[in-house]
Amino acid sequence: MTDGSEEFVIRVHGLVTRFGEHIVHNGVDLEVRRGEIIGIVGGSGTGKSVLLRTIVGLNRPAAGTIEVLGHDMLTASEDEWRAIERRWGVLFQDGALFSALTVAQNIEVPIREFCRMPDRLLSEITACKIALVGLPADAADKLPSQLSGGMRKRAGLARALALDPEILFLDEPTSGLDPIGAAEFDQLIRDLKSSMGLTVFLVTHDLDSLYAICDRVAVLVDGKIRVDTLAAHLRDGHPWIHSYFHGPRGRAAQAAEARREAGDPMQVPAYR
Repeated sequence: MTDGSEEFVIRVHGLVTRFGEHIVHNGVDLEVRRGEIIGIVGGSGTGKSVLLRTIVGLNRPAAGTIEVLGHDMLTASEDEWRAIERRWGVLFQDGALFSALTVAQNIEVPIREFCRMPDRLLSEITACKIALVGLPADAADKLPSQLSGGMRKRAGLARALALDPEILFLDEPTSGLDPIGAAEFDQLIRDLKSSMGLTVFLVTHDLDSLYAICDRVAVLVDGKIRVDTLAAHLRDGHPWIHSYFHGPRGRAAQAAEARREAGDPMQVPAYR
């Protein structure tokens, strides 16, 4: 599923994060290739979302280095930060939309921050982003409180894609969705990755997502990280990794993927 490029767009080395005396990451090394979808998994408290937030600058690490698109993010100037922020998009859990703004206004926020353009062009771009994520046109004028959970996630995704980013960070995007909605969202991410050339950093607990769209999987265990293919993780003897991938949900996800590969129409989202 990757494009074969070995260019790394994210490099994390020796990362240590802590909150008070509690150490979350204790020397994490991670390299993300351009054009891949990498899934980040781990048990409760292992710091999946903390890792994402640290990479995008919302949490300051205690030690280590973070490089994104060739820039050292821990020593970057304010101007360098702004330039890099234009090249990534972030979807937080449940969309994290501004509740007092409409969907269209939410999508316009990053565009207005970084670009100057006529209002008519801004409206056209916003409408394109809404259509891109599969929302109806009339969603533009709705407030987040008027949307379903799945629609809020898509609206948040539209905002994350507002500036046509190179890297897309997703924090538990299918959490709270029913199986059909989750499968449709997975397919949307895969389609967007292919059409836009995205690199996708996906924090998830959804085993179906790992099997359906991820090129590699990074597992946070014991304060470290293990990065490999799903096939390799299935052979890993670490107790938590074995339990995660070989437990009831893991077996169900494997069976579902086998049916998808066999062309079972019940496993394919209707809009494909």
